[in-house]
Amino acid sequence: MAVHQSILDLIGNTPTVDVSRLSPNPNVKIFAKLENQNPAGSVKDRIAKSMILQAEMDGLLKPGCTLIEPSSGNTGIALAMIASMRNYNLKIVIPENVSVERKQLLEVWGAEIISSPGELGSNGAVKIAQELSDKNPDWVFLYQYGNESNPLVHYETTGPEILADVPDITHFVAGLGTSGTLMGVGTFLREQKENIQILAVEPPSGEAVQGLRSLDDGFIPPVFENWKGFEVLNGKRIVRPHESIYNTRRLASECGIFSGISSGAALAGAIRTAEKIETGVIVFIVCDGGWKYLSTGAWSGDLDDVAKSIDSIIYF
Repeated sequence: MAVHQSILDLIGNTPTVDVSRLSPNPNVKIFAKLENQNPAGSVKDRIAKSMILQAEMDGLLKPGCTLIEPSSGNTGIALAMIASMRNYNLKIVIPENVSVERKQLLEVWGAEIISSPGELGSNGAVKIAQELSDKNPDWVFLYQYGNESNPLVHYETTGPEILADVPDITHFVAGLGTSGTLMGVGTFLREQKENIQILAVEPPSGEAVQGLRSLDDGFIPPVFENWKGFEVLNGKRIVRPHESIYNTRRLASECGIFSGISSGAALAGAIRTAEKIETGVIVFIVCDGGWKYLSTGAWSGDLDDVAKSIDSIIYF
């Protein structure tokens, strides 16, 4: 086994697991890309590393600099890990109603937490971070929603990894958050296989499957627009909170994959897709691990009660 020079070298090259036992169609295979296996526990490790390294190359970041970034958890945690290693001060604007585990991990890596109103969700955190950045021009605002390094790292790494592991892929399904994963992976796969279907998972407009967003709610990430999202996507699957939690539990109980709630939503989107096609091979993204959500009761509580609580607890 190779010895790596830094934990950052372990970001990416995540495994893919066959979870076709969950497919409702025996002629459709389903594979899970385990991004929860990244060092800080999520797909956001990729973009945090990419954004910081590019900012260093551009001369924006030097030791002792202060970073500001909005996050509902995973990007903040990944940035905190890297910032602590590279001597940066990090301020994370995070909704006040995220799970306690995410706040604790940000503190482990020395990030300063700035709370935003929980009822405003991730959009509220973005607004406050933008205001603070404007008032403090010496701070570095990487802005994951508009940073080119976000989709680019998925175009250069995640997409090629998926194609190498599952060369007969016909459908790619992922949650729509910043849209970086969908845009980067989707663009790469479309260049290699023009008939591939790229599908976004969204909650219904006005409902919360946190970590995901509905474009109908009014905020379209610049990444989505810059990478011609409406041309990249072939369609979307609307997944409600109850269905997301149910499939998160199925991943754990039937496949041993302990994931976050948005991964259950992505699985639900994959299952919906399998029901609509005669044959195919679907890959979906397991965005993060479930350990950040144990305090929420997502696995132990009554399913209906947990689904109702999504409006008061941000799960991703």
